[in-house]
Amino acid sequence: MTSIDSEVIAFLEANIRTIPDFPKPGIQFKDITPLLGNPEAVFHTARLLMKPFAGQHVDFVVGMESRGFLFGPRLAMDLHAGFIPVRKPNRLHYDTIKSDY
Repeated sequence: MTSIDSEVIAFLEANIRTIPDFPKPGIQFKDITPLLGNPEAVFHTARLLMKPFAGQHVDFVVGMESRGFLFGPRLAMDLHAGFIPVRKPNRLHYDTIKSDY
Protein backbone atom coordinates (compact mmCIF):
# COMPACT_ATOMS: atom_id res chain seq x y z
CA MET A 1 0.00 0.00 0.00
CA THR A 2 1.32 3.44 -0.90
CA SER A 3 1.38 6.38 1.47
CA ILE A 4 -1.34 7.95 -0.70
CA ASP A 5 -3.57 4.93 -0.12
CA SER A 6 -2.80 5.12 3.61
CA GLU A 7 -3.91 8.77 3.63
CA VAL A 8 -7.07 7.90 1.71
CA ILE A 9 -7.86 5.02 4.08
CA ALA A 10 -7.41 7.35 7.07
CA PHE A 11 -9.76 9.83 5.37
CA LEU A 12 -12.34 7.08 4.79
CA GLU A 13 -12.05 5.82 8.36
CA ALA A 14 -12.66 9.38 9.58
CA ASN A 15 -15.95 9.28 7.64
CA ILE A 16 -17.18 6.12 9.40
CA ARG A 17 -18.90 6.67 12.72
CA THR A 18 -18.66 4.05 15.46
CA ILE A 19 -21.77 3.60 17.59
CA PRO A 20 -20.87 1.63 20.72
CA ASP A 21 -23.18 -1.01 22.17
CA PHE A 22 -25.53 -1.10 19.18
CA PRO A 23 -27.65 -3.09 18.64
CA LYS A 24 -26.59 -4.69 21.91
CA PRO A 25 -23.83 -4.27 24.49
CA GLY A 26 -20.37 -5.16 23.22
CA ILE A 27 -21.14 -4.51 19.53
CA GLN A 28 -19.33 -1.63 17.83
CA PHE A 29 -21.66 -0.71 14.94
CA LYS A 30 -19.93 0.98 12.01
CA ASP A 31 -22.23 3.63 10.54
CA ILE A 32 -21.28 4.43 6.95
CA THR A 33 -23.89 7.15 6.39
CA PRO A 34 -21.29 9.95 6.87
CA LEU A 35 -19.13 8.25 4.21
CA LEU A 36 -22.09 7.97 1.84
CA GLY A 37 -22.86 11.66 2.33
CA ASN A 38 -19.37 12.71 1.25
CA PRO A 39 -18.86 12.55 -2.55
CA GLU A 40 -15.07 12.43 -2.20
CA ALA A 41 -15.32 9.52 0.24
CA VAL A 42 -17.66 7.63 -2.12
CA PHE A 43 -15.26 8.23 -5.01
CA HIS A 44 -12.25 6.93 -3.06
CA THR A 45 -14.21 3.94 -1.74
CA ALA A 46 -15.15 2.95 -5.29
CA ARG A 47 -11.56 3.43 -6.50
CA LEU A 48 -10.09 1.30 -3.72
CA LEU A 49 -12.70 -1.44 -4.19
CA MET A 50 -11.89 -1.67 -7.88
CA LYS A 51 -8.09 -1.51 -7.52
CA PRO A 52 -7.47 -5.27 -6.89
CA PHE A 53 -9.55 -6.20 -9.94
CA ALA A 54 -8.35 -3.59 -12.44
CA GLY A 55 -7.22 -5.20 -15.69
CA GLN A 56 -8.92 -8.52 -14.90
CA HIS A 57 -11.93 -9.91 -16.70
CA VAL A 58 -14.82 -9.95 -14.25
CA ASP A 59 -18.22 -11.22 -15.40
CA PHE A 60 -20.26 -10.51 -12.27
CA VAL A 61 -19.97 -8.78 -8.93
CA VAL A 62 -21.95 -10.38 -6.10
CA GLY A 63 -23.21 -8.03 -3.40
CA MET A 64 -24.75 -9.11 -0.12
CA GLU A 65 -27.48 -6.95 1.34
CA SER A 66 -27.47 -4.31 2.40
CA ARG A 67 -24.10 -2.62 2.12
CA GLY A 68 -23.27 -4.81 -0.84
CA PHE A 69 -26.22 -3.23 -2.62
CA LEU A 70 -24.69 0.21 -2.07
CA PHE A 71 -21.18 -0.53 -3.34
CA GLY A 72 -21.63 -3.61 -5.56
CA PRO A 73 -23.47 -1.98 -8.48
CA ARG A 74 -20.88 0.79 -8.70
CA LEU A 75 -18.06 -1.76 -8.63
CA ALA A 76 -19.83 -3.81 -11.30
CA MET A 77 -20.28 -0.71 -13.45
CA ASP A 78 -16.59 0.23 -13.08
CA LEU A 79 -15.56 -3.31 -14.05
CA HIS A 80 -18.08 -3.50 -16.93
CA ALA A 81 -19.67 -6.48 -15.21
CA GLY A 82 -23.13 -7.56 -14.17
CA PHE A 83 -24.37 -7.35 -10.61
CA ILE A 84 -25.93 -10.21 -8.64
CA PRO A 85 -27.75 -9.26 -5.43
CA VAL A 86 -27.64 -11.78 -2.59
CA ARG A 87 -30.56 -11.49 -0.18
CA LYS A 88 -31.90 -13.12 2.92
CA PRO A 89 -34.37 -15.96 2.27
CA ASN A 90 -37.88 -15.13 1.13
CA ARG A 91 -37.09 -11.54 0.19
CA LEU A 92 -37.41 -11.86 -3.58
CA HIS A 93 -40.61 -12.66 -5.39
CA TYR A 94 -39.05 -14.07 -8.51
CA ASP A 95 -36.90 -17.01 -9.55
CA THR A 96 -34.16 -17.48 -6.99
CA ILE A 97 -31.27 -19.80 -6.28
CA LYS A 98 -30.68 -20.91 -2.72
CA SER A 99 -27.43 -22.13 -1.22
CA ASP A 100 -26.52 -23.19 2.27
CA TYR A 101 -23.00 -22.76 3.60
